[in-house]
Parts: sequence; structure tokens; C-alpha cells
Amino acid sequence: MPDSVTALTGLREVLDGPLHDIARRLSHFTASRWSHTALVVFTRECTGRPRKTAGDVEMLNRVTISELEHVKQSLEPGNTTCATFTLAGERRRLWAVRDQSDMLLVLVPRSPSRSLPEADLLAALFGIVATSIRQQVAQASPDYLAESRAAALERERTITELATAHESTLVGLLTTLRSSDLDDTRARTAARDAASAALVTLRTAQQSDQALSSEAAPTAFAALAGEVRQMLRHHAAPIEFAAPAATGRTLPGDIAHAARAMTHTAVLALTADPDLTRLRIAWTHDETTLLVDVRDQSSGELDTTALRGQLQGRARTLGATVGVDATPGWGNRVTVDVPLDPPADAGGATRLTDLNRREREVLDLLAQGKRNKAIAADLGVTESTVKFHVTRVLQKLDVSTRGEAAALALTTTT
Repeated sequence: MPDSVTALTGLREVLDGPLHDIARRLSHFTASRWSHTALVVFTRECTGRPRKTAGDVEMLNRVTISELEHVKQSLEPGNTTCATFTLAGERRRLWAVRDQSDMLLVLVPRSPSRSLPEADLLAALFGIVATSIRQQVAQASPDYLAESRAAALERERTITELATAHESTLVGLLTTLRSSDLDDTRARTAARDAASAALVTLRTAQQSDQALSSEAAPTAFAALAGEVRQMLRHHAAPIEFAAPAATGRTLPGDIAHAARAMTHTAVLALTADPDLTRLRIAWTHDETTLLVDVRDQSSGELDTTALRGQLQGRARTLGATVGVDATPGWGNRVTVDVPLDPPADAGGATRLTDLNRREREVLDLLAQGKRNKAIAADLGVTESTVKFHVTRVLQKLDVSTRGEAAALALTTTT
């Protein structure tokens, strides 16, 4: 970053791209001034991938959420540090920034360092990146939802497989250790305690992941109500909130984000009517679906086509159904029926087989978060050729965004 113009241009490139690849772009942007071997952005707002990483893959694959939480809790929001922490199971010297938004940036310096150089500058740059991440999550764009859902599904499948295998082993070990046929009581007791502790740790890790990737419906709705009250603090019309029942299934994180974002969109559209006299926002859910229901008393002259278009991108990604109705002289009603589980897509694998070899190569690179320029460089073709292939891929997969195509590739690959 030799000068301000170059720095701002570079920062724009960090922000301009898919969210799941932002760590790689940030790592490239900061490498010249803060040389590092690995970078981690940690945020619990991103339910699909709370850890966004770049650099030493072997080490980063061993980084745990509990380690990152420990680093974060050692810092007050808005502060930076250069200190020794456990990361990837080893004690390492780290540079860390905890943004005011509670997002954490961790860098592993390429060489030992006693301090974080230009700490204020790094904190300011990361603050802008953190704001961009929060906005993308809050807006729940179709690309974000597709990537988040794919990541959550992959993580859930992996954790379930590991938990089943390890739990069976530990339960079998405990059963053996509890047998009175074994000698050496002290050795048996020590081994039994170790296995018990391991089993508790495994189950706790599973519960922690579930807490990270899901949200109780009343909690999600309470957050929404606070956001809407803030949005409409100067609006005169009374607002009624009907919260979902406390019982029932928790919401997957991507569903909670999407429901809030789509509710915001509906509320903004309805409150634009100067004749609005009442607004009601309700969520109801059961084991399979979440219903968002926003209705008003107004002139009933809502532009239903425009609002449906604003909602349709997110809805299509989640397999949701949108209803927008306007009754002149009476009012408007907006409903979004969102399935809590991903739609069964038996045809996904079939659609992938329709791609030719070059289109499949483009899709694989696209699923890694690469942009057209990088794909062109990897394949040795022009960007215009890549654009042509991307268009063909979207058409053959019957999707409208790169994120949806990447999600389909990820969820149909085992």
C-alpha cells in the first residue's frame, strides 16, 4: 500500500467480491505491510462460515472456535494486541484486532514480532471490512444465503459423522472400563475419567456448533423488532409485533438472517405509503416452515410487482414462497413461507452432468470463490471466454447467481 489512492483501490477490491472469499482478498491486501502466513476473520454473525481464513491451510484446519473466542475475550472491543496465544493447538505469537462490532481479525506473523506495527491503521482498515461483512449478512443476499447454506450443510454432515464415530468409540471404551473384570483399579479409574471427559467435550462441541448455526425463533424475532423500531422511530403509525411461540424448532442461522432481511424489505415498502395507519408484523413457525406475515391498513396502492421482485432472489435461494397482495382502500399483505430445511434437489447432480469438461472446471473454480480474472488466469483463457462459460453454467444449472451455482456444486459433491 504505497499511497492513499492505491490503498483505497485495494480496499475496494477487498470489499468487492463474494463474502466467503473475503479473507483471501484481505490477506493479499495486507500482506505487504503486515507480512503473515495465515489470516482468520472470526464472526458469529456468519452462521455458515464463522471462520473466514486464508494462508497456511494445514494449520488453519486445526484452528478451533474456542481458541478464537479466547483471543477475542482477551481484548476489549476496539483494541489490538501482539501476544502469545494457543492457535491450532500450539502457542504462537499473534497479531489480533477486535473491532467495535465484536468481529475478530487474527494474523500469524511471518517472523516473530514484539509489537503490532501500525496497529491503528490495521484496526481502521479492518473496521471497514467488518462493516461490509455485517451489511452483507444483514442484507442476506442470495449469494450469501446460498454460500451459507452450503457451508452449514457440509459442516453439519461432517460433525454428525465425526460425532457418531467418536461417540461409539468412547461409549464402548467406557463400557469396557466399567467392567469389574479388569484389574488395577487406579489405572481403570484414570482411563474411565479420561474417556468420560472426552465424551463430555465431544458433546459440548456439538452443542456449541448447534448454538452457533441456529437461533431460537423468539430471539430472532426480538432482534428484528428492535431493528424495526429503530428504523421507524419517527413514523407515526402504530406497529404491532406478534412473536413466534417459544416452543418448537430453532431456526437455522441462514433462515433467521433471511427472514429478518425480507421482513425489513416488506416493512420499508409498506411504510412508504403516506396513508399508512397501522402495521402488523408476525412470525409463526412449526417443525418444517417459518411464515413471515406483514400486513397494514393503508391506501392499498402497493407496487406488488416491484416488491415481489425485491424478495424473489432470496426466496428462490431458500425455496420459499412469496405472496404480495394489495386491496385498494383497505391495505396490503406480504407473506413469505420459508422451509426450514433445504429443498430436496434430486436433480442437482443430474444438472451437473450436463456440463462439459471446461464448464465443470469453471464451476469448480467459481465454487472456490474466484472471480473471472482469476479463473481466466488459471485456465489460460480470456476473461470474455470465462464470462461466456459462466453464463452457460448458470443456464444449464437453472440458477441466476454465481453463489447459487457454487452452492449446488458444493452440496452435490461428497
